Amino acid sequence: MASKNKKFNVKHMGGNVDRNESERVTKDYEEYFKEQDDSKRTGNYTDVVNKYYDLATSFYEYGWGESFHFAHRYKWETLRESIVRHEHYLASKLNVKKGDKVLDVGCGIGGPLREIAAFTGADVTGLNNNAFQISRGEQINKSTGRHDNCGFIKADFMNIPVPDNTYDAVYQIEATCHAPDAEKCYAEIFRVLKPGGVFASYEWCLTEEYDPKNEKHKQIRQDILLGNGLPTARSCKDVSNAMKKAGFKLEEEEDLVKTSDVNWYEPIDPYRRWSPFRDFWSFKTTIWGRAITHYLVLFLEMVRIAPKGSVGVSGFLKKGADALVDGGKTGIYTVMYFTKAVKPSKK
Repeated sequence: MASKNKKFNVKHMGGNVDRNESERVTKDYEEYFKEQDDSKRTGNYTDVVNKYYDLATSFYEYGWGESFHFAHRYKWETLRESIVRHEHYLASKLNVKKGDKVLDVGCGIGGPLREIAAFTGADVTGLNNNAFQISRGEQINKSTGRHDNCGFIKADFMNIPVPDNTYDAVYQIEATCHAPDAEKCYAEIFRVLKPGGVFASYEWCLTEEYDPKNEKHKQIRQDILLGNGLPTARSCKDVSNAMKKAGFKLEEEEDLVKTSDVNWYEPIDPYRRWSPFRDFWSFKTTIWGRAITHYLVLFLEMVRIAPKGSVGVSGFLKKGADALVDGGKTGIYTVMYFTKAVKPSKK
């Protein structure tokens, strides 16, 4: 079930965006980030996030596999091994068994949900508001035979279209950072979770090291938003407070970045030491791999195989990756704020 190495799939570039509209959509997306004021993005978060994943998913799948997330990593692990263990660790916190109903909030193309369904035996449903990602997830489910206890719902996580108390457990992996309002998002998750059920989460957050008066910090924050389709950024304290206000009892919280042997941003640091014998497939994110990808996309766009605007997408993804590396090196950003929260049982 682990993330698999992918060839660059040109036919998926641009997602569901019409090829003739791809360049305009790319420019429209970039316009959302011309200003540091978050209000325009939070007010149009559905459009921001959908445009981002239509444009970026093919690049993600090529460079990252089926699981679009970072991972706590030990020095003896490959990146792929750490991604699987990271998913298993979260699944172990859910307290679910075969036949239980689990919701994956912001599931991407379903890499984690397929892994967690296999690991726990539970029926896992992925919630995603991007039609292209759901179609990719369904294709992969069928091709891998994982369509028996893995499924999808197309919906906004701010308005989940299921009755109260539907799921035995809920989790999210680096997804609710796209929410315009954390408390309202967590409140909706609280509503659909059964009393006594667990909500486990890996959240992207600004750390206590972030200084809103520091111009360098502010620029790193802005480039992270641009390169990752985020309407805003929250601190770890903002996240924990929002969960409590939504009704959850917070049982565990930890920034897993602090206990990882390998820096979380290492897989996307283009200047890292790279070993072809250890992580051959991660060559794509080295300085040379990036250059090859960039010129490949440039060539494909010039000969009109790739849609116009593809080079622009490659550019803002690179800027976002560089900002994440800077955020990690300065200590102002984490992608592994882990929380385990419980919905109190009814008296």
